[in-house]
Amino acid sequence: MSRDRYVDFLRAWAISLVVLGHWLITALVREPGGEIRAPELLATVPWTQWLTLGFQIMPLFFLAGGHAAGGSWARARAAGGTAAGWVGARALRLLLPAAVYSGLVLSAVGICSAVGVDPNTLELVGWAMAMQFWFLPVYLLLSALTPPLHAAHRRWGLLVPVAMGAVALVADTLVVTVHTPYVGLLDYVLVWGVAYQLGFCWRDGLLTERRPLPAALAAGGGLAFTALITLGPFPVSLILVTGQTPSNTDPPSAAMLAWAVAQVGLCLLAAPAVRRLLDRERVWRAVRPVGGASMTLYLWHMLPVLIVAAAFYLTGLAPEPTLGSAAWWGLRLPWLLVLGVVLTGVVRALRPLERGLSLLYERTRPDADFSRSSGSSLSWLPWLGLAASVTALTRFATRGFAPDGRFPVLPSLGLLLGTTLLTARRRTTTDRDTGEPKEALREAA
Repeated sequence: MSRDRYVDFLRAWAISLVVLGHWLITALVREPGGEIRAPELLATVPWTQWLTLGFQIMPLFFLAGGHAAGGSWARARAAGGTAAGWVGARALRLLLPAAVYSGLVLSAVGICSAVGVDPNTLELVGWAMAMQFWFLPVYLLLSALTPPLHAAHRRWGLLVPVAMGAVALVADTLVVTVHTPYVGLLDYVLVWGVAYQLGFCWRDGLLTERRPLPAALAAGGGLAFTALITLGPFPVSLILVTGQTPSNTDPPSAAMLAWAVAQVGLCLLAAPAVRRLLDRERVWRAVRPVGGASMTLYLWHMLPVLIVAAAFYLTGLAPEPTLGSAAWWGLRLPWLLVLGVVLTGVVRALRPLERGLSLLYERTRPDADFSRSSGSSLSWLPWLGLAASVTALTRFATRGFAPDGRFPVLPSLGLLLGTTLLTARRRTTTDRDTGEPKEALREAA
């Protein structure tokens, strides 16, 4: 089956905007004593919260992920694969680079802690290097739920994301009105799951067989979002702002759900024109490397910030105009360019590591028929590994790699355990036997 270039483009586009958005709002200030702090631009300069409408593009990443996962699971299922094998392989595709990244960062945290680095500085750096991790546990959970979600999709089609959205609205109403935060945890799976489930529908033509539907999604989602931020209690910011209640991201709100629906509609409307562009080989050659390096870019894009901070801010070489002033905005362009150059060097330096991880994945990913070939006594291994990994990644996402300036022992052990359990089973079948074509293995998670 030929790959849809537009789906790869969406993944590349989403990752690029996430990277640029994080860099754009990152502000550094050198204190008189030499310490570096990072004031929150969205809170200090409130009008910048409107910029998040352009940079909160993660609904499209979940949409593309659902599209890819639906096809991958359908192929594995048709070839006789099991849910345990498929989920294990899919999870491992994410966890191997995330575990290596975490291991390297945690090693640096341990060394810095041992030599007496200031705990506040260490905590800030640990948070910066883990700020993107919120995505990983949510995506892993949706990957684990793909077999039942796809079964529901085959039976009820568009009714499934509609039902998920309705339950998400009920949960969000409880969060806003009676302040039940634990109920809001459901919305991490439900709101992002709507975009993921719409990816199934898109792949099977349910979103494009009726021509007015994409426009209805875009207009309806956009109008609902406008009403919720003007007449309702929700802020405009689609990125977490400290002290802002309610938030659109923690947990994902009704306004975020509306924005996700609008983005899906706009994505479908833009598809024909963008596909014509992507048919040009020169354009495709520019897009393809970004999509292929999406996980690397996502994990490592804050390292250049630390490198530039050490080179220019700790040394006092960087000019520091008032945050949000015209001069400060004028310096954003060279800031982004320098970070882009550094990230390019980081990605190139990581290529041998990426090749090694690809080989390790091919040797250790669970077979699609894992639970049948290994016996029922081992069929729980992928699920246990996934549970341990999701728990550890959630901890990193919420508290960083150095909470209170200390090494996080338990989450580190949890991630090690989860990754080990998922890599414990060596492959014994060919790509054809697993129902997971080599081309599908190159899909970014």
